[in-house]
Amino acid sequence: MQRFGMTIPFDHVPLPDQREWIQELESLGYTDVWSSEANAYDAFTPLALASVWAPTLRLGTAIVPAYTRGPACLTQQVASMAAAAPGRFVFGIGTSSDVIVEKWNGLEFDEPYRRTRDTVRFLRSALTGEKTSGEFEGFSSNGFRLGVPVPGGSVPILVAALREGMLRLAGREADGAIVNWLSAEDVARVAPIVKAFGPDKEVVARIFVAPTQDRDTVMNFGKLAIAAYLNVPVYAAFHEWMGRGEVLADMWAHWKAGDRAAALAAIPDSVVDELIVWGPPEKCREQIQRYVDNGVTTPALALLPFGYDQRQAIRDLAPR
Repeated sequence: MQRFGMTIPFDHVPLPDQREWIQELESLGYTDVWSSEANAYDAFTPLALASVWAPTLRLGTAIVPAYTRGPACLTQQVASMAAAAPGRFVFGIGTSSDVIVEKWNGLEFDEPYRRTRDTVRFLRSALTGEKTSGEFEGFSSNGFRLGVPVPGGSVPILVAALREGMLRLAGREADGAIVNWLSAEDVARVAPIVKAFGPDKEVVARIFVAPTQDRDTVMNFGKLAIAAYLNVPVYAAFHEWMGRGEVLADMWAHWKAGDRAAALAAIPDSVVDELIVWGPPEKCREQIQRYVDNGVTTPALALLPFGYDQRQAIRDLAPR
């Protein structure tokens, strides 16, 4: 079965008003909805609503940071979602970034690989109902026992991954990976690292989409979105690894110097074309299929709010 997902909640639509939107996703043949967590809604509440509004959709977090909740609290939230939507919840976890963890939440962004690895290990154990006891990277838990049985005894866990170490972790200790801000061609390099640990490993890709032919808007707003992410150290390192170090060097230099306008101007149009799927809906659909052909098992579309009708976009991009 080919999965086909959408990122929720939708921008600029009040959360209580999204019920019909999410129900329509179900009727249009979308199989999944995926939430995120940065500076707007938390990752769990929109999925809890969707679990009732659209009872056949699979629900996933892409992603919840490994740092921002205590281990027992995180286990409770994962178990609660699994109980609300038996067999339909997938938990995506990742390092997040130093901006979110350190600057926004006042926590130390230490040993991100180990913190994510140990949180996955802790959840695997705690979700079975075993009593926790131990010191982990950056946290400890002693004597906690989950009081809510998890349907089926486990929850699929995916790890947000950019470079090789996290991609291998996602394949080795989790059920797959969640990837982000990459081109369809990049997938051909990334996906095999995960799938080397088993053909059933899942690769979820958040694909940024703008089904519009307004090139100027896509370039202007697309460069704003790219600059906001690719200047974060973890994303900068990823794109250096993917071979974009030379084409993005001027953007990084201007950004570090505090010249935001020059940084935006330094982003080549070609990078926008690689990282954002845009154009007429049929062209967008063809580009999304390239991600699948190169190894993505679950595309999770993220509609960029570039002035088009988002409600019509979910119809135009629906699986056929």
